[in-house]
Amino acid sequence: MRILYLSQYFPPEVGATQIRAYEMAHNWIRLGHQVTMIAEIPNHPSGIIPPAYRGMLYHRENLDGIDVIRVWVRTSPLKNFLNRMFFYITFMLTASAAGLILARDHYDLIYATSPPLFVGGAALFLSWARRIPLVFEVRDLWPESAVVLGELSNPRAVAWATRLEEACYKRAKKIVVVSQEIRQRLVERNVREDKIILIPNGSDTELFEFNLSERERLKAELGIKNKFLALYAGNHGVAYALETLIEAARILESNPSFHFLLVGEGPKKAALATMVQEYRLSNVTMLPEQSREVIPSFFSAADVVIIPVRNVNLLMLPVKIFDAWACRRPIILSFEGEARQIMEAAQAGVFVPPEDPDALAKSLLALKAAPEDRKRMGENGRAYTVQHHSRKALAEKLIKQLEKLD
Repeated sequence: MRILYLSQYFPPEVGATQIRAYEMAHNWIRLGHQVTMIAEIPNHPSGIIPPAYRGMLYHRENLDGIDVIRVWVRTSPLKNFLNRMFFYITFMLTASAAGLILARDHYDLIYATSPPLFVGGAALFLSWARRIPLVFEVRDLWPESAVVLGELSNPRAVAWATRLEEACYKRAKKIVVVSQEIRQRLVERNVREDKIILIPNGSDTELFEFNLSERERLKAELGIKNKFLALYAGNHGVAYALETLIEAARILESNPSFHFLLVGEGPKKAALATMVQEYRLSNVTMLPEQSREVIPSFFSAADVVIIPVRNVNLLMLPVKIFDAWACRRPIILSFEGEARQIMEAAQAGVFVPPEDPDALAKSLLALKAAPEDRKRMGENGRAYTVQHHSRKALAEKLIKQLEKLD
C-alpha cells in the first residue's frame, strides 16, 4: 500500500504524537508498504525553529525509509490562543498545498492523526480533492478536551470545531482510537461501532528496557546516586498537574532520601521553574526534553514514575505509562478511568487521588520502604506491556485492518 500520512508533529520533535507516528510509519515500511509523511517544520513545543530549518517553505527528506515532507507553520514561543490558532491553521493550509503539489504519487489511503484537529481539515480537503479514502486517528477528543481544560470557551469556536470533527468522522472509512473510553464516547455520538478500530498507545519494547549501567551512570551524573528518584518525563502541558509534584517535593524536602526529576518542555515549564525557585527546593531538578534514544536511560534511573493528570474528566491513556513499564518501573498514577483500570489489572503501580500532594508524598514514602513491591510492580508492567502494548505488534495489527479497506 501507498499511504499519505498527516501528522503535524514528527521527529526530531520529541513527544508521544511524534513517536506514535514515526513508529507506525516505520513498521509499515518494514512490512513492505510505502509512506509519505506530511509534518511541520520542527519547532514543537518550544515554538522555535532550529537553525537548520529556518527560512524554508518546505523541506523534503528520507527518515529511515519514510518520505517526509516538512511544511512551514507560523510559530511563536508565546502560547496564547491567537498564536495557537495561527499555528494550527497555517499547518492545515500548507499541508493541504503539499498534498496537492509535492505528494504526487498515487496513494491508497490518507491516514490523519488528531489532535490538532486542523490536521483533519487538511485530510478532508485532500481526501475530497484527490479522491483518496481517509482513515482518521483520534488520540484525544477535540474540542471536548480543550473545553474541559479551559483552553477553548468561545461558543462559536466550539461549534465550528465540532462541525469539523463531525465532518472527519463522516468522511472517514475507518476511525482509529487509542482507548476504550474514546471508542465508547464516539458510539454514544452515533458513530457506527464497526467503523471504529481500537489501537491503544504502547511502547517500543526493544528500545525501552531497563539498563542498570545507564541507571548508575545517570544518577551519578545528576549527583543523586543514593537518592530515591521520582521521575516525570513528558510534555509540561495543561493536562498534567505538575504543580502537585512540586508541592510533594516541598513536603518531602526535609527527607534527604528523595529527589524529583522533571524532563521535558511545555507551556507550564516556566511557571513550574518559578515555583521551584520560590520554594528554594534543592530536591528538584528540571531538564530539557531529551531524544527518544536517551529517554530509556531516564526511566531506568527512576525508582518510580509519576503520572499526575489534572482532576478533570479527560479521556486519555498516557504513553508514558507503557514506556515506564517497558523499563520495569512502577508508576504512581493520579488519574481515574481506563488508565487506572489497566494499571490495577497489570498490578504495576499505585493510585493516588489527583492534585493531592499530601497523598503523593505518603505514597512515595510507602514505595521507598517496599523495594520488593516496586520490583514486582515493575516486572508486572514489563510483562503486560510486551503482551498488550508493543508498538511493533500494534502497527502490524492496524495495517492488517487497513489492507481490508475497499
